Amino acid sequence: MSTRADQVHLNRLRAITRVMDDAIRIPGTRFRFGLDGLAGLIPGVGDALTAGISCYALLAAARTGAPASVLLRMAGNILIDTLVGAIPVVGDVFDFGFRANRRNLRILEHYATAPGHTRNASRGLLAAAAGLVLLILAGAASLAIWVGRTLLDLLG
Repeated sequence: MSTRADQVHLNRLRAITRVMDDAIRIPGTRFRFGLDGLAGLIPGVGDALTAGISCYALLAAARTGAPASVLLRMAGNILIDTLVGAIPVVGDVFDFGFRANRRNLRILEHYATAPGHTRNASRGLLAAAAGLVLLILAGAASLAIWVGRTLLDLLG
């Protein structure tokens, strides 16, 4: 990630991150927030709008040659921010703290300096997430079987 074009994408991503996650500081504190948190207060439209803007990070990462594992990790951050952010009240609080753009910028900056390490870390995280999803699905299936058997026992 050493070409001039790659640096342009990274600098644009830094600027977008600043506006989306850190533009406004609450006086007397170190707490900062940006348009992502504010737009999230607009039901439905705000989270969709900020997700679209956040997708620039994916575009920038793809243009710099980031591997699929890094892109999926970044997309996961955007997805989490969008889905949890859409939950009334809880999502609004979450939007001010999660900062998907900041996380994605860090991932891409790490990829720029240590591509092999970032690729491996992303693969590990994705494997852990897939394992967690499978574990949840197995638990849900077990619960459904148990409920079904219990109902059959009660009825017959």
